[in-house]
Amino acid sequence: MFTCDICGQSGLSEPDMRTHILIMHEENEYNCPICNLSGISYDELMFHIETSHSEVRPVDDRTLCSTDEEKDLDASLKTNRLAQLKHKTAPEQNELEVDKVEEPKPEELQMSCSTLPSSCGRPFRQNVTRKSESKRLMQPIAVNGHFSGSVWRQPEQTLCDNNHRGSKDNGLCSTSEESVKFDAPECPFCGLIGNSGEDLNEHVKTKHSELLETPQKGCGKQGLHPCPMCKLVFANCWILQEHVELHLAESRAEECVLADRQFAQRLQEDEERQRKAFETKREREEFQKLQQQYGLDNHGGYKQQIMHNMERAVARGQMNPAEYHRRRAEVMETLVVGEDDGRTRTSGLIRALNEYYQRNGAEIRHVFLCAETDHYHASLGDKGWGCGYRNFQMLFSSLMKMEGYKRELHDLVIPCIPKIQSMIEEAWKDGFDPQGAAHFQNKLQGTRAWIGATEIYSLLTFLRINCQIVDFHHPTGPSDTHPRLFEWLRQFYSSGRDAGPRLQPKVIWTNKPPIYLQHHGHSRTIIGIEERNNGKLCLLIFDPGNHEMQKLSCRDMTGFSLKMIRRFIGSMKHKQYQIVAVNGFLSMEEKNARKHASAVLTAEKVP
Repeated sequence: MFTCDICGQSGLSEPDMRTHILIMHEENEYNCPICNLSGISYDELMFHIETSHSEVRPVDDRTLCSTDEEKDLDASLKTNRLAQLKHKTAPEQNELEVDKVEEPKPEELQMSCSTLPSSCGRPFRQNVTRKSESKRLMQPIAVNGHFSGSVWRQPEQTLCDNNHRGSKDNGLCSTSEESVKFDAPECPFCGLIGNSGEDLNEHVKTKHSELLETPQKGCGKQGLHPCPMCKLVFANCWILQEHVELHLAESRAEECVLADRQFAQRLQEDEERQRKAFETKREREEFQKLQQQYGLDNHGGYKQQIMHNMERAVARGQMNPAEYHRRRAEVMETLVVGEDDGRTRTSGLIRALNEYYQRNGAEIRHVFLCAETDHYHASLGDKGWGCGYRNFQMLFSSLMKMEGYKRELHDLVIPCIPKIQSMIEEAWKDGFDPQGAAHFQNKLQGTRAWIGATEIYSLLTFLRINCQIVDFHHPTGPSDTHPRLFEWLRQFYSSGRDAGPRLQPKVIWTNKPPIYLQHHGHSRTIIGIEERNNGKLCLLIFDPGNHEMQKLSCRDMTGFSLKMIRRFIGSMKHKQYQIVAVNGFLSMEEKNARKHASAVLTAEKVP
């Protein structure tokens, strides 16, 4: 008959034992006492312990001191169990063998089973191990933070092994028989050897509680674990590990932030570099446009432009070759002499206007006209940039018609544009307007450079003509108008006469020269001003861009024709205006005093 080693049921035959084990145990689920594995059969549990927990040997549940019949039964059960496990654990079983027992000491040879304590029936674990771990002490296993005392071997006891016994006399063990020796348990942390597993378990709980997953209260002073990256100290190594992992995560995050910051800084630097390059390119293009617009692009001056335009006119059929050669010869002669050829001049306009206002203009109370002045318009050689030079010719033509100025100017002729450029360069060399000379790099001849009020002032002063610049630098009326400009001009032309309205005629033809008017991008010549019955003022202006001034010289001139020269206050809305007014001559001392002085600094600014 057989007895079940698992549950202790006895009186079973071999078929009944097989059925009992299959039904009662193999279909039941077992849990590993060492790890968290569960839901396996007994054989699978044994195989799991042999393979995964080879350092812990399974307990032989048989009682060591029993009757011969029980020993034979236990031996047969052991044989059957090993046969059942052999097909599952063949690779592992080949690595296992029963160690040779140590030779007992002489005093131990005299011991017998009868001398064992009455509790010799408690289960023990055989010293079955791998070849590489023979005679090694069993280690305690922590389950849920505590050590199981049942896994420790009893100290210093020699038991009889039924497989190696030579006889069965009274259950005594012969000194010649092989025996198995169980060593005393040793602490795996400090090496202390205890008397029993329970003592060692208590020792580990008391002395090494900080190494356990759940330290016990009252264990004494726990070990401290300092953080290698900061000054914090932890009592639990697992908390320290989590803390160090946080340090590493923060370091990685800081590295990512630093890399992102560097990448963003590089992008910003690239954008700034591209923006500066774009602005530099745009400024260079705008400067080139300004140079071209103001004739400072070194593409030639008056001579090159007029020759080029005449050649284009021939190519388009607007001029025949014979006329081209004739005109070319005239241009070359003009440039050599320095006198304007008069092709763009219109004379007698002021006299025609005087006659018109004498006959017409009932809505006009007074009209003031300057001295006789010729009109000069642009030609093929200065179209687009010669307005300043043409206005100087208008002003100079008026001065040359007055005896006082003509005598002081030594009967100078009306200079052509290249000659005017040469005269301005001479004024710069004489020390006039050094700032303006530096702006043009002391060169005007051979260029298409624009000139303005300061260059006209410097040239007139160089010729000992007394003049002044008056700057109207901001609007003084509603809608960006300049009523003070109109009032100043009325005062200029009406000064020196009796202010009584009854004594003044309707048309006042003065002996004052015209006034040079400059604003942004263009310049014109003021030849008079109208004062209407309703008190409004209207300027009379000669524009060098107008090629139809011959209409004003006809005797049948009408008020419609005057639209080309009339400018009311509402049509003068530029931000700034400058005028150059002539008034007499300068002595040599006064001329020298105005040298080396900027024309802008000497300008009178109207508040």
